[in-house]
Amino acid sequence: MSLFQPSRGNAGSTADSYQSPPWSDSPPWSDAPPWNVDGTTAVPQPDRTSAIGYEAVRASRDFWTIQRRYGSFVRPVCTLFIIWYFLFVIIAVFAPGFMRISVFGDVNVGLCFGVLQFVSTFVIAMGYRRWAGRRLDPLSDRLRHRLEGGQQQ
Repeated sequence: MSLFQPSRGNAGSTADSYQSPPWSDSPPWSDAPPWNVDGTTAVPQPDRTSAIGYEAVRASRDFWTIQRRYGSFVRPVCTLFIIWYFLFVIIAVFAPGFMRISVFGDVNVGLCFGVLQFVSTFVIAMGYRRWAGRRLDPLSDRLRHRLEGGQQQ
């Protein structure tokens, strides 16, 4: 039995027999040439009006205030959380006896540390939400309003 059997399918057929998938409205190739009628190439140009608006926002004082405030929260909190996480791992590796100490019943120190990892994650998330609501959201709302309204600073 040969690998290609023309009688059973499209083996050896040309691209004309290609059927596009049902979700596609057009074939994978285009009959349109890659150039315009006047001979220039058909390269889509970016919308410069929106880019200018975003460049103005990036140059605004509010944008950099948001960036600075965001970093003032994220850097120390991430640093503390990473230290807390690696402390948990290091203690688990180098002091397994300490992690086995029973707190009550079958609950030991290691299990409490593991649960506290999850608790601290949720506390950080809720704390950030509250902090951002007071410190970042008013500035970002003002910046968004300025961008949507087309106002320059």
